[in-house]
Amino acid sequence: MHRHFSHRHEHRSRHGFGGHLREHLRGGRSGERAGRIGRLLEHGDLRFLVLALLAEKPRHGYEVMRELEDRTGGAYRPSPGVIYPTLSLLEDEGFVVPIAAEGGRKAYEATAAGKEALEANRASVDAIFARLDDAAEHSSGARPKLQRAMQNLGTALRLRMQRGGVTEDQVDAIAAAIDEAASKIERI
Repeated sequence: MHRHFSHRHEHRSRHGFGGHLREHLRGGRSGERAGRIGRLLEHGDLRFLVLALLAEKPRHGYEVMRELEDRTGGAYRPSPGVIYPTLSLLEDEGFVVPIAAEGGRKAYEATAAGKEALEANRASVDAIFARLDDAAEHSSGARPKLQRAMQNLGTALRLRMQRGGVTEDQVDAIAAAIDEAASKIERI
């Protein structure tokens, strides 16, 4: 079994980014194209992406997720369970710092050390962003948007029903709204 992830911190360069990533991007499998989103990002790539986005401007985790989704035309959106640990790791490494943000959300900005690490790995970062651009170019964007919309509907319905106190009239109104949406979709 490959234990690459369990020892991810052992192979860092002086800037905290894995040298194995740079070697991968310069040769080896970097020229391969894969049709799956799983090949869009290799191990360690997300750290570069997040750091680069924070070097552009301060952002909170949700903004990072949304920006990555936008830059891939909806082909990729990392989950909070991936983004927030990455932000914590970058903070532990001294590459980002939290700043006060509106609405009580913690935003982050890149530090001087983070920007230095980013510049030292510019070729790798550019290669990662080129893959994102390629994914955006080949993505219809429709399926991820529809999946998100369906999940939003399901979540809204589930939360409303869990709150309780739903009257028969409210059930009828909810069913009518869903039926109306279905009719509109059929007419498109």
